Parts: sequence; structure tokens; C-alpha cells
Amino acid sequence: MKTTNKYVLISRIIILSLLAIFTLFPIIYTITNSFMSVNEINQYYNAESTSQMKIHLIPNRFSLNSYYQTLFRRPDYLVKFWNSLGLTSAIVFGQVAISTMAGYAFAKFKFPGRNSIFFIVIILMMMPYQVTLVSNYIVLKEIGLLNTYAAIILPSIFSPFGVFLLRQVIVTMPDEIIEAAKIDGANTFQILIKMVVPFSRSGIVALVILSFIDNWNMVEQPLVFLNNKYKYPLSIFLSQLNQSNPGIAFACGVLAMAPVALLFIFFEKELIEGISFSNLK
Repeated sequence: MKTTNKYVLISRIIILSLLAIFTLFPIIYTITNSFMSVNEINQYYNAESTSQMKIHLIPNRFSLNSYYQTLFRRPDYLVKFWNSLGLTSAIVFGQVAISTMAGYAFAKFKFPGRNSIFFIVIILMMMPYQVTLVSNYIVLKEIGLLNTYAAIILPSIFSPFGVFLLRQVIVTMPDEIIEAAKIDGANTFQILIKMVVPFSRSGIVALVILSFIDNWNMVEQPLVFLNNKYKYPLSIFLSQLNQSNPGIAFACGVLAMAPVALLFIFFEKELIEGISFSNLK
């Protein structure tokens, strides 16, 4: 019996290790290739002939040329990074503010049609963003917001997923705490800021991370709502770089991974707790 359990454990370790290697390979590949020299880039990733491209994992010579070009010689690449960071930060801030208030209302307030409205929120959460892309475009065109950052930020901050997530977290908060605060004279806003927000910290952090990852990788919204390519975020720009300049694309890829990786590293515990509180599977 012990021998069987040992073989099962070894099999699981092997399978999980292979899955980990398969998952991490693109990340490792991007990081290592970002330190290639110009000659290696031209040798292994000939932009003029895709048939001559070869997979090369370890650089023959360590070089920071791609980062130098990205950060100092071609600041337009760095501008795209700040475009992404600004857009994503604004969307995340708006989602957290609106989702916290809406989640609190659905969890602790009783009003006509509450369950029906929340059911609609769940339906909207399951719908892909592309379904509402055309209607959003028409509305934004009518109010004159096309080709502005507001065209991307405003539709994105009303996130059904954020409302659902924080509602699931806040509903676990004991009603007695809120009632005691009301007896002490606290108004709705004070209860929200001083009690609900601290209680929902793990859920809010989870929403920040998940929302940041989702909007950091946005593609459809900038392509549809922005006409000026200089306003494009880094996620759009990377697809163009992959074809024209692989060396810069590797360096920009590392820059694109850095914020998401740092968020996960520093707030992994809160992410897991927030998802656990919300009963998401």
C-alpha cells in the first residue's frame, strides 16, 4: 500500500512539474531573450524571413542593448508602458470604488427587486465584453468621447464581476456590527469607509489584482475606441513589435510582465483570501 502511494506521489510530482515547465517556458523564454545582443537577434530572429527564425533560449552573450533601446533611445516604447499603467490604474480605482458601494448595497440593503437586479448583474458578468462593444461605440460616439481615454475608462469601471465579488465578501459581514455602528450614530458613508472597507480588504485586493491583469492586457477597446496610435497601450504595441523588432519586443514583454508579477508576489495571500471569502471556485 505504501509503495502504491509512493508511485502515485511521484507520478503527481512529474505531471505537475511538466505542467509548470510548460506554463513557465514562455516567461523564461522572453526574459532570457531580452538579454540578447543585436547580432544574435538578427541571427535567430530574422525579421525579413520568418522561415529562418529559430528558438534560442540562452543568449550567447549577455547584453542590455534591448533595454537601452527601450528605455533611452526609443522613448515611444516607454510611453506605451505609461499609457497602459495610467489607463489600468484609473479603471482599477473606478472599479473598486463602484464595486464596493454596489456590493455593500446588494449585501446589506433591502430594496424592491434586489435579487432580480443582482441576477442581471450575474448574467452580465457571464457575457463576453465583445457583446457590448458595438453599443458602447455608438453611445461614446454620440457623446463625443471617441479617441479619448475616457472612452476606455468609463465603460470598464462598471464591472459586473467586481460587484459580484465584493457582494459575496460583504455578505459574510455580521449584521450586528453594522447595527451597533448605527446605534452609535454612524451614517451609511461612515459605516462603508470605517467598517465595510476594512472588513473587505482581502476581497478588494483580489479585485485590484484580477482587474489589473484583465485591463492590462486589453486589446479590443483601444483598437475600437482610439484612432490615434500614439495613445495605444503597450498590449497593442507588442503585437506590432513581434513582427518588426523581436529584440525590443522581448524587452517590452518583460516590462509588461513586471507590474502583474509584482502585484501577485506582494499580495498573493490577500488574493487567495479574497477568492475564498467570495466562494468562487
